[in-house]
Formats: sequence, C-alpha cells, structure tokens
Amino acid sequence: MVALRLIPCLDVADGRVVKGVNFVGLRDAGDPVELACRYSQAGADELVFLDIAATHQRRATLVDLVRRTAEAVTIPFTVGGGISSQEGITELLRAGADKISLNSSAVRNPDLISQGAKRFGCQCIVVAIDARRNKNQNTWDVYVEGGRRNTGLDALTWARKVADLGAGEILLTSMDGDGTQAGYDLNLTRTIAESVPIPVIASGGAGSLQHIAEAFTKGKASAALLASLLHDGILTVGQIKQYLSNQSLSIRPT
Repeated sequence: MVALRLIPCLDVADGRVVKGVNFVGLRDAGDPVELACRYSQAGADELVFLDIAATHQRRATLVDLVRRTAEAVTIPFTVGGGISSQEGITELLRAGADKISLNSSAVRNPDLISQGAKRFGCQCIVVAIDARRNKNQNTWDVYVEGGRRNTGLDALTWARKVADLGAGEILLTSMDGDGTQAGYDLNLTRTIAESVPIPVIASGGAGSLQHIAEAFTKGKASAALLASLLHDGILTVGQIKQYLSNQSLSIRPT
C-alpha cells in the first residue's frame, strides 16, 4: 500500500506566508523559508508553495524563494502561481522545485498540461482545482485567478480531462471549506478521487485530527493539505501522524 501523505501548504503573498478564510481576509503567518524548514524537520512528507497573487498581478512566481527553499529543506516540494509557459516550468524546476502546480493557466491553455507532462514527466505536473459548490445544480464549479473568477467548468469534468492530459496528481481545494476548520468537503473529494486514476490531494477545511483521517477514509484522498492547523500551532505533524497511525492508516514515520 502506498503511504498516505501530509503536506503543509504555504500560501505566499508579498514574500510572506498568509492564511485566510474562503480565499479572503488574509493574515500574516510567517516567513516561508523558515516555515518550510520547520515542517521539513517535523516530518512532513512534502510541501506546497502557492504564490497566490502571481496570476492576478500577472507576474511570474518568485524564483528566488524557490531556490532558497530548495537549499533549506530535505523533502519534495511543489510550487504554483503565475506559471504560464514551458519556460516558466523549466525555470522553477531548475531552481529546485520537484513539481509545479498549474491552475489558471491550465484552464486557459490545457495543452500546457500535456506538453509539460511529455517534457518533464507526469510526476512533475500537478493541476490545482479550486472548486465551489453550485447549489443550483448540486455540482462544483471551477474557479481561477485566486478564486476570483468562475470559469463555468464542472469540477468533475475538468478533473477527468486533466488526468487524461497527463497530470500526475490533482490538488483539490474546496473553496467553501478553505480556512473554516469545519472539515474537508468529503463528497467533493471522494467524487473526484473515485473518478480519476491519479492521486488527489484534499485541501480546504481541516480543523481536527478526525477531519484529516476522514479525508483518507471517507474522502479517498491520497494526501491531505494542511495550513491553519499547523501555522497556528494547534497541531503538529508528529501528533497528526501518531493519530493516523493509531487509526491503522498507512503513514510514513516522522
């Protein structure tokens, strides 16, 4: 059995880690490289850096931050935000990122997924899907530009397409749950995870040890993304892994 993963998420804006609720009300959560080192040493399996303002501000992801992080941590990390070309992917991988995450640019140009997978390998290409429930249709819509614009795409249809195009995994964020600590959207996560042949990372809403376990057991996720719980010191990576291990889940040792 492949071990389940715990992945701290560092949302970066203006060179600092920030956290909000439902993608708004951002507050400072610390220095990105310092936090990355802390989580690496604590036993996190991977890290995700998302430059959340890059696409909206129409600029490239902060390459220097990637380079400094690569020099400081010993675990794989994914970088996303403002990546819109093969050249941008190449620059970040050369700077030390292990994977890159495509979101808005993948919607605008789906060929970026297939081209990236062919050139760098599927394992390097993560597609991030920010999904919000469409209450009228009981489905989920795909949002881009940091959650600012509804594309009208159905999240399940889009997830299947990105898998077909060669994405290695999907980073699936429930915009309704983001930062609320009310629990992952298990229905959303399970619906996507059971419909694609690639790993799905659950994101948005973790507020307790039980929520994290449920992301794996009920949501069928391969990994759980964590932010507020760790940034605010409510739980540690070690505490989470011990709990999950006690639930007989396959977890890598700290």
